[in-house]
Amino acid sequence: MIRIEIIANQSVQEEIIKNLEAVIPDFCYSLIPLVYGRGKKSYKLGSTTWPETNFILLAYCADSVEQDIQTVIEYEKKKFPDEGIKIFVMHEKNPELTN
Repeated sequence: MIRIEIIANQSVQEEIIKNLEAVIPDFCYSLIPLVYGRGKKSYKLGSTTWPETNFILLAYCADSVEQDIQTVIEYEKKKFPDEGIKIFVMHEKNPELTN
């Protein structure tokens, strides 16, 4: 089991989700649609000074879909290089200890 966290500008949210669902038909996730913060290049505060915002997508998936997810995100990063798309993958530490 893996935990996926995808953080990106809200402008690419719909496309990322659409492509993940197309590649992984039973892809289940939770979405935090409005995220404020600061990245390497700018702030995302939803204000008149810093109008952009991000989203976070969280998913728990089988190890077998990790490469498919990585491939979708690599594609999106190439298509939208300035939208701050990041992915973090956490692997289950001791799968034999879980029920």
